[in-house]
Amino acid sequence: MVRTTSTCVQLLVPVCCLILWPLTAEAQMTLWEKYQRAGVQAYKQGSYAEAEQQFTTALEEAERLGFPDQRLIVTLTSLAMLYSAQNQPDKAEPLYQRLFMLREKTLGPEHLEVAASLDNLAEVYEAQGQYSRAEPFYQRALTIREKTLTPNHPGIATSLDNLAGIYEAQGQHSKAEPLYQRALTIREQTLKPNHPSIATSLNNLAEIYQVQGRYADAEALHKRALALREQVFGPDHPHVITSLNNLALVYTAQGQYDKAEPLYERAVAIAERALEPEHPDMVAMLNSLADLYRMQGQYSKAEPLFQRALAIRERALGPEHPDVALSRNNLAGLYEAQGQHSKAEPLYQRALLVLEKTLGPDHPDIAVSLNSLGRSGNTVRRSPSPCGP
Repeated sequence: MVRTTSTCVQLLVPVCCLILWPLTAEAQMTLWEKYQRAGVQAYKQGSYAEAEQQFTTALEEAERLGFPDQRLIVTLTSLAMLYSAQNQPDKAEPLYQRLFMLREKTLGPEHLEVAASLDNLAEVYEAQGQYSRAEPFYQRALTIREKTLTPNHPGIATSLDNLAGIYEAQGQHSKAEPLYQRALTIREQTLKPNHPSIATSLNNLAEIYQVQGRYADAEALHKRALALREQVFGPDHPHVITSLNNLALVYTAQGQYDKAEPLYERAVAIAERALEPEHPDMVAMLNSLADLYRMQGQYSKAEPLFQRALAIRERALGPEHPDVALSRNNLAGLYEAQGQHSKAEPLYQRALLVLEKTLGPDHPDIAVSLNSLGRSGNTVRRSPSPCGP
């Protein structure tokens, strides 16, 4: 996984990774090919429930026919990526585990595809906050690439980014910074000066500087990354969105809302042109802009954006998904800020029920919901414990 930052918007998981098997010589596709292609198409349209159904059926068909391992790998990868895109690591993990075992068995323990499977498993653990479990997988993937590739290969830079991201997530910035620096150096030495991966490294390093309060340094790197992406892709390309949001975050952290607002608005405008109106990747951008309006007291501008983000997530993920609960919390917080407690309370209560059901009663997000309900001045009612009252 090539990182940008943990707080930026990553627009569109690359659909090229959802592999389409080449058409057979027959005039008519096999059922497996039909289901696999239908799943990819549904994923591209943001119809995750339909994509899941198609990929699951493709997997069943591949297993029924005893297809070679490669076709199983194609569908397992597609389905696992779909769950990852929906923030469902518990469903993605067993698929990535199976992929890892298949690749290690057929390719050997030091193959580059085995390193990719290690990265996938590490990402699952990272998404669950299990950093101590993720770290050795990223370490082993880096070791494989360092043994297999030339010292300045861009693939090593990718592994360095992944490992640095684990340290960054744990606040170990002194460990993360030299890894990000090394990744940037590799890319600057081996790639063309305007290669998009250099912008990735610039963003990663800039985030470390931002967390350390080195805003001028962070701003300079984000501006350089933005200029690079605009030069390569054009000013209205979706890849520009990452840099716009990251630069806006630097300004927001300093309270420079007048500088952040046009960047967020431009990011949303680009996404509106590039995506379907209800595509799930719109959510993060809508939330960023809405939150900025909220911080400035522009509640009438924030409300329709939070409402739209909630509607998109409900459509894509279903009403009982934890991400939908977080969107309800966002909207409830906006009402709470305006003193509209009668609107905030039912949203908080529904979000709390979903989070308790899906994440368990001791998850950190539960405490956030409980605190929000307490702030709204209402009695907090938790669902009964399965072990007693």
